[in-house]
Amino acid sequence: MNLLKAASTVSLLTLASRVSGLVRDQLIAASFGASGFTDAYNVAFRIPNLLRRLFAEGAFSQAFVPLLANTRIADGDAATHKLVDAVATVLGWVLLATCVIGVLAAPALVWALASGLERFDAAVVMTRIMFPYIGFMSMVALSAGILNTWGRFSIPAATPILLNIAIIVAARGLTSTFEAHGLPGVYALAVGVMLGGVLQAAVQIPALKALGLMPHIRTTWRGLVEARHHPGVGRVLRQMSPALLGVSVAQVSLLINTQIASHLATKSVSWLTFADRLMEFPTSLLGVALGVVLIPQLSAARARGDHEGYSSMIDWGLRLVVLQTLPCAAALLVFARPLLAVLYHYGHFQAADVLGTVPALEGYGLGLLGIVSVKILAPGFFAQLDTRTPVRIAIAVLVFTQLMNLLFVFGLHIGVGGLALSIGLGATLNACWLLVGLIRLGVYKPLPGWFGFLVRALVATAMLGACLVWADHAIDWLDRSHPVLRAAKMAGVLGGVALLYVAVLSAMGIKLKQFMRKA
Repeated sequence: MNLLKAASTVSLLTLASRVSGLVRDQLIAASFGASGFTDAYNVAFRIPNLLRRLFAEGAFSQAFVPLLANTRIADGDAATHKLVDAVATVLGWVLLATCVIGVLAAPALVWALASGLERFDAAVVMTRIMFPYIGFMSMVALSAGILNTWGRFSIPAATPILLNIAIIVAARGLTSTFEAHGLPGVYALAVGVMLGGVLQAAVQIPALKALGLMPHIRTTWRGLVEARHHPGVGRVLRQMSPALLGVSVAQVSLLINTQIASHLATKSVSWLTFADRLMEFPTSLLGVALGVVLIPQLSAARARGDHEGYSSMIDWGLRLVVLQTLPCAAALLVFARPLLAVLYHYGHFQAADVLGTVPALEGYGLGLLGIVSVKILAPGFFAQLDTRTPVRIAIAVLVFTQLMNLLFVFGLHIGVGGLALSIGLGATLNACWLLVGLIRLGVYKPLPGWFGFLVRALVATAMLGACLVWADHAIDWLDRSHPVLRAAKMAGVLGGVALLYVAVLSAMGIKLKQFMRKA
C-alpha cells in the first residue's frame, strides 16, 4: 500500500467533506447570521461533538485501533472478530446510558459549557434534539477503526459529507416549517445534525458486511457480562483511562474557552466557531488524514519490531506536515479578512461579523503548525501503547493555555482573538514537547537534511505570504455586490500563490515524488 496515495485519498475525501462543510457554514451564516440563536446552536452542537471527540474519535480510537492492529497481526482474523464483537457490545450499552442521561441533564450541560448565553433555553432544546448524535458517531468511530485497520480508508473519510448534506437539506427544507409554528428556524439545524448521525452510521454497514466484520452487539444482560470479561475489552478500558484524561484536557480547554466567550459580547461564540471551522479545514486535510493512515502502520511496524521503519514513517509524516501546513498558516495569518469575507459575508452575516472573526482566525494561524503536528506526533506514542506521556504533557499545556487566556483575554482584552491565540500557542508547546519526548525515547531519529528542508520551505512560504499581503490590500474583499466575481478573484489569488509556492519549492529541489512511500 502506498502511504502517500492512501493519505492523499483520505485528504481528497476530507477536502470534499470540508468543502460541503463550508457550504453548510455559508448557508448558516447567510440564513441566521451571528446572533444569540446561532450562539445557542453552536453551544448545543458543541456538547455532543465534545463528547464524540472525547470518547469516540478521541480516547476510544486511541486505545482501540492499535490493539486491533496488534491483535490482527499476532492472533489472526478470528480472534480479531471476537474482539470487535465484545467491544461493540460494551460500547453499545454505554452509549445507550450516556444518551439517556445527556437528554435529561441538558440544562446542566449547557450551563456548564456556556452559562452566559443570551438564548439559554434554545440551547437546551437543541441539545436534547442532538444529544443522541453521540451514540451514532461513536459506532461510526468503531467502524472507522475497523475499516482503517483493514486499509479501507475511503468510507470513513467520506462519511462526514453526509452530515453536511443533512444539515443543508434540513436548513433549506425545515426552517420555514419551524418558523410557521412560532419556533426559531435555527432548530432545523439540530434536526439536520441528528439525521446526519443516522446516515453516517447506516453507510458503514455495507462496508463492514463486505469484509465480514459487521459487529454483533449482544442485547441481553448475560451477553453484556460475557463481553465485558473478554480480555481485549479490559485492555481497551485500561488504555482508554489515560487517553481519556489526555483528550479531556483538550476538551476542558475548549469548554473553558466557550464559557469565557459566552460572557464576552453577544456573537462571540459564533465568531469563534466560524474561525474554528475554517481552521479545521487544513487541520483535517493534513493532520487528521496523515494520522488516520499512520496509526495502523505504526502499530504494525511496532508489532513486527521494525524500529527503523517506525522512525522513518514519523519523519515522513512530519516533513509532509511542514511542507503543507506552512502556506496554510501564512494564509490564515495574513489573509484572514479576505477568506472570511468570501466564505461568509452574505445575507445576515455583516461586515462587522467578518471583522469580529478575523482576530480569532489570525490566532489560529499562528498556532496551526503546532495544531497539525500534534496529530502526527501523538500517534507516535499511541502506537507504542503509551498514552500516559501525552496525557502528562497535555495537562501541563492546559495550565499554560489558561495562563495565556488570563493574559490575552483579561489582561490585554484581545477578546476571541486571545482565546484562539492561547489554543494555538498551547498546541505549539504540545507539539514541541511530544517531539522532544519521541527523540529522547529513541523512537524517532530525525533523518539528515532537516535544516535545509526547513529553510527552503520557509523561503517559499515567505514569498507566498508577501503575495497574499498585496492581494489583501489591492482588492476590496468586503464588497459583496458581485459575489461570483469576488469568489473568482479569490480562486485566482489562491491558485496563483499555490503555483508560486510549488514552483519555488521545485526550483530549490523539493518535489512531491520524493514523498512517495510504500507501507
